[in-house]
Amino acid sequence: MPEVSRISVKEARERATSRRALLVCGYEDEEKCNKMKLEGAMTLASFQATLPSLSRDQEVIFYCA
Repeated sequence: MPEVSRISVKEARERATSRRALLVCGYEDEEKCNKMKLEGAMTLASFQATLPSLSRDQEVIFYCA
C-alpha cells in the first residue's frame, strides 16, 4: 500500500483543479459532508460507488474539518 502523506491546501487545490487527483469529503454522514463540501469534491458515498471504475494509480485526496 502506498504511503499516506499530508499536503498543503494549496497543493490539494492545484491537484484537484488540474484533475490529477480526486477530492473526497471523508465524512460518512452525507449531511455533514454536504455542509463542508468543497468545490469539485465528491461525497464518500459517491467515491465508493465510483471506486470499481477508478485506475489503481488514481490519486485521491480525502479531507475533513
